[in-house]
Formats: sequence, structure tokens, C-alpha cells
Amino acid sequence: MSGSASTPRGGDSRRSRTSRSSVWLRELRQLHDHPLTSYYLVIGSSCLLIALGLVMVLSSSMIDSITSTGSAFSLFQKQLAAAAVGLPLLVLASHLPVWTLRALGYPAMALALALLLITVFQGEDYGYGAVRWLEIGGVTIQPSEPAKLAFALWGADVLARKDELKQLMEWRQLLVPLLPGCGALVLLVLMGTDLSTTMVLLTIFLALLWVVGAPGPLFVGMFALVVTLAGIMVAVESFRGARITSFLNPGADPSDAGFQPLHGLYALGTGGVFGVGIGDSKEKWGFLPHPESDFIFAIIGEELGLIGSLLVVGLFGVLGYAGLRIASRAREPFVRLAAMSITAWIAVQAMVNIGTVIKVVPVTGIPLPLVSAGGSALVPTMFGVGVLLALAKAEPDARKALAARGPNLVQRALGWLGLRGTDSSTVTGPQERNGSRPTQVRTRRNRRR
Repeated sequence: MSGSASTPRGGDSRRSRTSRSSVWLRELRQLHDHPLTSYYLVIGSSCLLIALGLVMVLSSSMIDSITSTGSAFSLFQKQLAAAAVGLPLLVLASHLPVWTLRALGYPAMALALALLLITVFQGEDYGYGAVRWLEIGGVTIQPSEPAKLAFALWGADVLARKDELKQLMEWRQLLVPLLPGCGALVLLVLMGTDLSTTMVLLTIFLALLWVVGAPGPLFVGMFALVVTLAGIMVAVESFRGARITSFLNPGADPSDAGFQPLHGLYALGTGGVFGVGIGDSKEKWGFLPHPESDFIFAIIGEELGLIGSLLVVGLFGVLGYAGLRIASRAREPFVRLAAMSITAWIAVQAMVNIGTVIKVVPVTGIPLPLVSAGGSALVPTMFGVGVLLALAKAEPDARKALAARGPNLVQRALGWLGLRGTDSSTVTGPQERNGSRPTQVRTRRNRRR
């Protein structure tokens, strides 16, 4: 009797567990389908990466900062100042309507070309003939970094206009003026011997073509062009050939070309699963070159271990997924193109940087987005994240969900100061590219009726 009596209780327990699992799956599905899911994924992953980057820049740069300036916080203070500049720009970009983002494309592209041209003739040389930096008002910037964002916005606007006019059926309409614009940027960047930024620009170019459904032979041709450019740059610059050799066999020149990648691997190996602890890295004590920028992922692996490394990879994966989700759910061509190009820029750059440290690709000198030291890279990337947030608001029903949520902290602060204007999530501009009118204008007309 006791055995027969226990059977229903066991069945009830299994049914209860099944019911709870169904509830959890339903709640997860609802969260996944929520119109603001992309918005929260972008802001959550990017803020965590920025915060982690500040901590790791402080940890990895203290020794070099003491050696060069006598203060352990000099480089960290510059990074903190860059983040302080980038944060309001991120917030501003997240509140810009789509028509304003489109209007920024041409001016940003023109400014990027002008700065790169000035850099070619008046830029600073920091070794290996790399003329990539320009001093403006006592501040040194690298114009090729904001050029990535400028090209993403400009290229998205160009192809969106052509798509709206049904002009993307011919190769000429597809490539002009996109290809000449990309070519001009690439030429100016290559004149500063910056091959890594060239690859990122070409990645953005290919992402734009992929979104509009460019034919396969065009991608084959572009891939051949990229391989040819890389081969020419390696043949012309001897140090690039040395990097290829050290990539294939790091032990061939352990004291020169193979020094940095070898010590990057040493750092990862020393960290193990849980790391040696924040601030306890050995490689940053003059062994690993550029531990705060190009090889900051190696210091993350050493101090935070495999767990910390996977956390960083996971955060970039979340950010990349959110960007792809925005692009796939977008109704407007510009939103789809801009989201994909910015996502490709950040995701591919992160993969190349991490791949360099784990010896999957040769040393490129490309920073880890939102994490590596360098204000020229951090500020435009934060603005790009803000653009992704603005594009996330263009998802179906996202504006309604934001309106139902009520004013956020920034809007309440502006309201307390008497500066709060019309929310850009409800009024998107004087004219939307998809033909819709601003919500509040329609509301006033309905009231008159």
C-alpha cells in the first residue's frame, strides 16, 4: 500500500517540475521577444566592458606609468577622461532620431577624410613609419578610429537611399559612390602604414554589401583584393614579414618579432583557470609590450584567468548578438545597414585582437574595443554603441515600450533642471525616411478632429 501510495506523489513531483520548466521557458521566450531586449543587451554588455576595461587599464599600465611619469595613475587618468567624454556622447547618440543619424553621415565622412589627409602630411611618427597620430590643441588623436564610425554611417545612408529608389539592381549603382569612398579611406590609412584599420574598413564595406544582397562574385573579388593588399603590405614593410614569421614559428626570433606573442601566451598560461588576481600580473613588469592596449586581453587572462577571459568573450558575443538582432528586426533599410556595419566593426575588431593574443592571427596592433587604453578608440566606439541603442529604439513596438516605462534617470534629471524637451523616442524628426509622421503630430491632429 505504501508503494502504491507513493506513486501518485512521484507523478505529482514530476508534473510540478515539468510545469515549472514550462513557466521558465515561457518567461525566457517572452524576454527574448520583448521589443527592448536588444536595447538592454547592448547597454548591459557595453557598460560591463567599459567598466572592466577601466579596471584592467589601471592594473596593466601602472608599471609603465610609474616609469614614464612617476605616477601610477597617469595613463589611467587619460582613459578615465576619455570615458568621461564618451559617456555623454553615448547618451546623446542613444537619443538621436534616425533621420539625424542619417544626416550625420556625409559631414562625418568629409571630416574623416580631411583629418586623415592632414595626418598624412603633418602626422606624428611613432616608429616603423606609422604616421597615424595628429595633435590638435595639445590632444593627440588617431583619425583612423573615428573614420570607422563615419564610414559605417555614411555607407548605410548611401545604400539606404539607393534601396529606397530601387537602384541596387546594377553593380554600378551598388558600388558607386560606396567603393570610391571606401577606397579613399583605405588609401589614406595605408599611407600611414595602418594595415589593421584597413582590414576593419573593408569588413564594414563587406558587411554593407552583404546586407543589401550583393552577388557572390563581388565578394570573391573583394576577398582577392584584400589578400592582394595584405601581400603587398607584407612585401613592402619588412617588419610585417617578421610578424608573419613569428606567427608561424614564435620561437624563431624570441627576442624580437616573437617576443610579444610569446609573452602573451606566457601570460595566458600563468593565469590558469581563476587567474593570479587583479594587480598581480608578472608580464606587465616590462616583459609584455603594450599590456594596456594591444595585449590587454593577455593581462585579463593572467589576472582573471580563463573565467575572466570567457567573460570578456561572452560580453562581446552578447553585444554582437544584440546588434544582429537589431538589424534582423529592422523595418527601415538604414537601421538594418547601420546596425550591421557597426556590429561588424566592433565584433571583428574584437575577434582579431583576441585572436592575436591566443595566436590565431598575426600581431596587428589593433585595440580591443571598449577595453584597451586609448581615447581615440574608446570615444568613437562609445558613440557607436549609442547609435546602436538609438537603432534599437527603432525596433517594432520599442517606442511604445519605452513610453510605457516612463522617463529614465537622464530625462528626470533634465526635467528637474527645466531642460527636458520632447523625447526622441516618440518624435523622430521632421521627416522619417519610411514615410511616417511623428507620433505627437498625429496625436494633435486627432484631437482637432
